[in-house]
Amino acid sequence: MAARLPASFIGSFLARSTPRQTCRFTRSAVTTTRWSQQLPSKSIRAYSSETAPAPAPLYAKLKGDLKTAMRAKDAPRLAVLRAVLAAVLNASKTSQPIETDAQLVALLRKTSRATQEAADQFRAAGRGDLVEKEESQIRVLEEYIAGSGVQSVDEAELKDMVLAVQSELAAEGVDAKMGEVMKKLLGPGGRLDGKDVEKTTVAKIVKEVMGSKA
Repeated sequence: MAARLPASFIGSFLARSTPRQTCRFTRSAVTTTRWSQQLPSKSIRAYSSETAPAPAPLYAKLKGDLKTAMRAKDAPRLAVLRAVLAAVLNASKTSQPIETDAQLVALLRKTSRATQEAADQFRAAGRGDLVEKEESQIRVLEEYIAGSGVQSVDEAELKDMVLAVQSELAAEGVDAKMGEVMKKLLGPGGRLDGKDVEKTTVAKIVKEVMGSKA
């Protein structure tokens, strides 16, 4: 890269130079500046907004509601939204980002369970004020889960799905082991893809249905 001359040196040179020398120096400085600006910079990375995936609808709602909750000074909702959005941001830096509404609902359920556990501990300690604080956040979490639009699946439906997948695998000549059944249920395009269901619950039902094959 071209070395930059101190301003004091340039001023002193121009003061002592003839008009012709000044002109030459100025043209040289401009040429050098243009040349240096054309050098590639490793510190600048350009990204096209067209390649960025659109945010999940539920995520967009949470972001919008954060601003509303701040204006309304809604403490329980603010606490929930800040915690959930921070978790999404942290997940974006890992190999398992949260990108769909179903994944967001799973995060909301996980947060709700942790908050309920905290409420139970405060109740055992006789801290009724903190119990109410945690339960108010649980109500906010349940509100978002219920309004997410993500289809939930109960255990009876899960059992029917597991039986159906077993039959499909048998027809394909595939040994219907637990791993294969789980993969076909939860994989892209599977019966549970995009549904509001806990993986641990699916595993439990698969074990129950398959019995010794699990």
